[in-house]
Amino acid sequence: MSAQPDERVRPAEVVTFGCRLNLVDSEALAREHAGPRETIVVNTCAVTSEATRQARQAIRRLHRERPQARIVVAGCAARIDPGSFAGMEGVARVVAEEQPNHARAAEEGTRAFLAVQNGCDHSCTFCIIPQGRGASRSVAPRDALAQVRALVASGKQEIVLTGVDLTSYDAGGFKLGGLVRLLLRETPELQRLRLSSIDCIEADDDLVAAMREEERLCPHLHLSLQAGDDLILKRMKRRHSRADAIRFCEELRAARPGIVFGADFIAGFPTETEEMFARTLALVEDCGLAHLHVFPFSPRPGTPAARMPQIAREVAKARAARLREAGDRALARHLDAQKGKTLRLLTERGGTARAADFTLARTPDVEAGRIIDALVTGHDGRALLT
Repeated sequence: MSAQPDERVRPAEVVTFGCRLNLVDSEALAREHAGPRETIVVNTCAVTSEATRQARQAIRRLHRERPQARIVVAGCAARIDPGSFAGMEGVARVVAEEQPNHARAAEEGTRAFLAVQNGCDHSCTFCIIPQGRGASRSVAPRDALAQVRALVASGKQEIVLTGVDLTSYDAGGFKLGGLVRLLLRETPELQRLRLSSIDCIEADDDLVAAMREEERLCPHLHLSLQAGDDLILKRMKRRHSRADAIRFCEELRAARPGIVFGADFIAGFPTETEEMFARTLALVEDCGLAHLHVFPFSPRPGTPAARMPQIAREVAKARAARLREAGDRALARHLDAQKGKTLRLLTERGGTARAADFTLARTPDVEAGRIIDALVTGHDGRALLT
């Protein structure tokens, strides 16, 4: 008789904090910590002190509610400060080493996230992530291609390339633009290829050309801008200027009319004056942004920005609120402009769908995993109505 699989071995349950890359890591962690005993992996994030605090809170709650479970702590916060987690009640192991450097994917309904880069060689003054992720490294193009082929064969219609510093991708003679062209050329059955957050100053010429020429490369980019004032950008140790950001958006808009931009911003960075913040606020219009991720500055121990002259926390929160309001207005204008158009949508779970430019749409009573053409009749401030 053939051996029967051990039904007692089951994947670990994973509680994930942080970025899309952590989601990819979590799928690998679930497999690596499979076993007969109930195991919970807490995959931590260190991007802010609040993220680390939330992970600690989750560990305490999990141990209180499920004292029989074996708790494993992984992720950036665990790698930066393993000792502080090892001493927590209920923690059986802390994974202090980085995940192997090979292409890894996480599946989310009809979409999959593929990690092709990890780590970062830059030293932004507000960021501690390089201490948790290490130096920049990229997966081999052949490995990325093998993963894409496998994901497409499994039915995924959209793949999102992700990484800590995606635009620093450099492997096998390929920059990010070359990798994009390779994946699209070798997998003609892939419906959509999307990029996650990128750094505008690192985008290579081939990536701009790919955006112009490759219809299946989604016309949507999320930019790591952080601020719109040159002195604040310098104090953040960012490598782009305000003019660089505006110029990049203009160049991409000329290459791909209709492209939609999102951006990350930090409000209330140390030394930021009202005039400096006003330049960040104005960048929403100057770059033509539609999707904003806004965070009030929170000092992260161990970073240079934590030692800079801080502004009042309530001021940072108020500026973040104003920036989010500007983002809401920008999104509403974008949604207004879609009324009356017929858009091609990829349907997801929960009665929603995404256009190629990442615009959210409501598609009630339509099963997930379908590509449909839908007439836009209006919007509800967050999503299109069809």
